[in-house]
Amino acid sequence: MTTIADLDELALAMPQATKEVSDDGRPAYFVHGKLFCFHRGRRADAVDPETGERLEDVLMFRVADLDVKELMLADDRGIFFTTPHFNGYAAVLMHIPDLARLDREELGDLVAEAWLTRAQKRVAKAWLDEHGPGEE
Repeated sequence: MTTIADLDELALAMPQATKEVSDDGRPAYFVHGKLFCFHRGRRADAVDPETGERLEDVLMFRVADLDVKELMLADDRGIFFTTPHFNGYAAVLMHIPDLARLDREELGDLVAEAWLTRAQKRVAKAWLDEHGPGEE
């Protein structure tokens, strides 16, 4: 069971990762100035299906490619989702409360995958050499 605090710790443990916080307190994680994970603001394309209210609790994670995205969206637990805004874009969304449905290792893998999509090749290679291909 993980939380935003775990996400923060895992994301900032990645080499050269930085964090920016929006004026309303939403974190965004970068490597070399490239976004790999963030807490989205309210958008018209992400609404609660029951109330129609814009969702405020959405995280975005970059993924390696659209095939990985499709695999994650097919997860039987229904943790990951997308919106029309992300059609054709290698990223998945999840509700912050669903972090509790992931264990720390799974969240770490999700963060590492997102980070690897944006890190410089030499930095990513050095990290993979140290952590092995199982972390990819």
